[in-house]
Amino acid sequence: MTLIPQSIFEPPPTLTQTLNSAPPATLKLNLGCGFNSFPGYMNVDKSPACHPDLLFDAETQPWPWQTNSVTEVQFSHSLEHMGATSCVFLGIIRELYRVCVPDARVQILAPHPRHDDFLNDPTHVRVLTPALFTLFDRQKNLQWIAGHFVNSPLAIYLDVDFVLESSELTLTPAYHAKLASGELSQHSVRLLLRERNNIASEYNLVLRVRK
Repeated sequence: MTLIPQSIFEPPPTLTQTLNSAPPATLKLNLGCGFNSFPGYMNVDKSPACHPDLLFDAETQPWPWQTNSVTEVQFSHSLEHMGATSCVFLGIIRELYRVCVPDARVQILAPHPRHDDFLNDPTHVRVLTPALFTLFDRQKNLQWIAGHFVNSPLAIYLDVDFVLESSELTLTPAYHAKLASGELSQHSVRLLLRERNNIASEYNLVLRVRK
C-alpha cells in the first residue's frame, strides 16, 4: 500500500501566512558609495570607476529593489549630488520610502550648504538641512495643514513618512575650539551659522521610516 503524506490534504498557505513566514529583510544599501565601500552593505554607484557591488544611478526610477526589502540606507556625502530638479529629488524620496521596511534607518552625511566644501564642488546640486526632512513627516504635515501654515506638506503629496530622529552639526575646528573654551556660546554659534560661511562643515542626520 502506498502511503500518501498527510500534508497534501492540507490547504495551501494563504498569502498572509506566506508573508509572515518569509525571512526578515536584511538588505542594507550604501547609495552613491563612490570609493567608500562599507562591509555588510550593497555598495551602489553609477560610476564604474568606483567598482561598486551594483552599478546603478539612484536618480533612475524605479529602483531595482523590492518594496519593504531594505533595513538600512547610508548616504555618505552622496545625496547632495542627486536630484538637481525637484521632480528627480522627490522621486528619490518616494523610492527610498517604498523599498524600506517599517522602522528602517536612513543616515545622511552631507556638507553644510554654507561651507566651502559644498560651494566649490560643481556636482553638489541639492542643499540638505534638517528642516528639509521635516517636510516628509506626515504628523508634522497634518499639523501644518490644520494650522494653515505655508510649509509644503510633501509627506502627504508623496505618500511617505519619515521621522527626523537625530541631527548633529560638525563645527569647523576653529569654531569647535571656541565653543569648547567658552569663548563662544551655543546661542552665538547659532547666530553665526545664519550669517557667515565656514562655521560648520557637515550635517549628520538620521531618519526613521514610519509605516
